[in-house]
This record gives sequence, C-alpha cells and structure tokens, in this order.
Amino acid sequence: MSDQSPLFMPLIFVGGLLFGVGLAVSHMTHPEVVLAFLQFSDLGLAFVMGGAGVVTMIVIGIASRSGRVAPLTGTPYGRRLKSMDRNVLYGGTIFGVGWGLSGICPGAAYASVGVGNYPILVAIAGMFLGAYAQGYWRSARAADRADVAAGD
Repeated sequence: MSDQSPLFMPLIFVGGLLFGVGLAVSHMTHPEVVLAFLQFSDLGLAFVMGGAGVVTMIVIGIASRSGRVAPLTGTPYGRRLKSMDRNVLYGGTIFGVGWGLSGICPGAAYASVGVGNYPILVAIAGMFLGAYAQGYWRSARAADRADVAAGD
C-alpha cells in the first residue's frame, strides 16, 4: 500500500460520501422504508438498487477498459464470478433474517447514523458481534481440520 497515489484516501472518502448521500437521499437510511420494501408495499428500494446496479456496470466497464486497479484491493477491475456453495446459501439466509428483523443492511446502517438515527448503533454492534463470532468459528474450525490432517 506504500505505492498508493496520494489521492487514495481522499478518493475512498469521496466514494463513501457519495454512497451515504445516495442512501440518505433515497430514504434507504430509514428502516421503515426498507421494511415496507420487504413487505412489497414500497418497491422504491428495488429502483434504487437497480439504478445503482446500472451505474456500477457502466463505471466498472469503463474502469476495466482503462487498465486501472481497484483502490482498496489493488486488483484490476473486472468480473469476478463466485461459485454458489453452501456458505453462500447459509450466509444469505442469515443475512436475510437479520435484514428482515432490523430493517437495515450494513451500508445503510452506517449512513443511518449520519442522518441521526442513533438507535441503529445497536444493530451495528450486532453486525460486528455476528461477524466476529463467525470469524472466530471459522478459524477454530480450520484449526481443528489442520490438527486432524496433521494426525493422519
């Protein structure tokens, strides 16, 4: 990361700023709007996600042709296909239950704090705790597998 452009951090900040403003302007920072979407009574979220997807496809297409790399990962822009496996299904299911219970997804949760929705900090704490617990479980499981393999 030492060979990064001096514009790296400011560009990351601007990207996050745009993301937060977009979520706030589209009212996706309000859990009641997200819950209305999940109950199919307000499909605005689908339009926001669809619009963001179209803009992202255009920007990634342009960035891919430029030969530049993604600022955070340092890898070239391009399609990355992920295989559908058991972890994707389990993770998606757990994420969906959490989304339905809280009415907020991670990006919108942070932006929601920015519009003064401070009770959402409880949900953010839960997200961190859940991610930590999963990481701990995965590490412990990998260590157990390594012990079993070494014992063979």
